[in-house]
Amino acid sequence: MKPLIIANWKMNPQTLEEAKALFNAVKNTKAIICPPFVYLSDLRASGAQDCFYEEKGAYTGEVSPLMLKNMGIKYVIIGHSERRKYFRETNEIIEKKLKAALKMGLKPILCIDKTSQISPDIKRNLIIAYEPLFAIGTGKACSLERAKKMRLAIRKVVGSKTLILYGGSVNSQNARGYLAQAGFQGLLVGGASLKSKEFIDIIKRTCYAE
Repeated sequence: MKPLIIANWKMNPQTLEEAKALFNAVKNTKAIICPPFVYLSDLRASGAQDCFYEEKGAYTGEVSPLMLKNMGIKYVIIGHSERRKYFRETNEIIEKKLKAALKMGLKPILCIDKTSQISPDIKRNLIIAYEPLFAIGTGKACSLERAKKMRLAIRKVVGSKTLILYGGSVNSQNARGYLAQAGFQGLLVGGASLKSKEFIDIIKRTCYAE
């Protein structure tokens, strides 16, 4: 099975023209691209960076999982460390988002840096992305040994059927190691996904390497 590669563009790029150029450069890689909400419709992307836990209502600025589903979105990132840090999202809020996304038939990508962030009530039908806090946006990637230990710990919690990805300062030089040596089944790529050549190199070294 080919590894699952997900691109999290975060709050980038700054114009629709730039977003289209980047998307067109990497769309044939078959990776899941998660651009900002404002670009989802124009790019017809398959992934989103977040969702709210209600279907509709007076929640200014929020986007519901039903809206995402109606746009053809299949994947949604939930619980990213930046959401936890800057928007004070708790495990309880994230669990509500997970339940709402699953109810709509979306595939949630739950970001964690410790196993206690995995809800005991929701272990199935999730994709888990291990993202060590020290590696997010720092360029300091996690060692393969440490990452592997965490993957094994996560596997004990979620069972054998859940996909487990690695995220955190992923680049074309270290990407293959997280799959081949640390045993992850895919990658959640942040900053490197904004550089089309680098992102394509990641795809080549993981999805097509022997």
